[in-house]
Amino acid sequence: MTDSQKKAAYWQANLRLVLICLIIWFVVSFGFGILLVDPLNNIAIGGYKLGFWFAQQGSIYVFLGLIFFYASQMNKLDRKFDVHED
Repeated sequence: MTDSQKKAAYWQANLRLVLICLIIWFVVSFGFGILLVDPLNNIAIGGYKLGFWFAQQGSIYVFLGLIFFYASQMNKLDRKFDVHED
């Protein structure tokens, strides 16, 4: 694999990871927090409606999880393509 092919493959893998994170972000924030709020409000967690919970707190927890997920996956990609920092 040439250097330019290696760079292209690394960039493609990076874009795929970013796209996955953006899709999860969209589904949680827009989907669960706005579009699906009424069906989710039929479910209660700790006395709060699930739609309200996702809009107020759940999305924050998912976003924090996405940060750690992205960081760990990028570390794996960096090692795979030998661009990691020592």
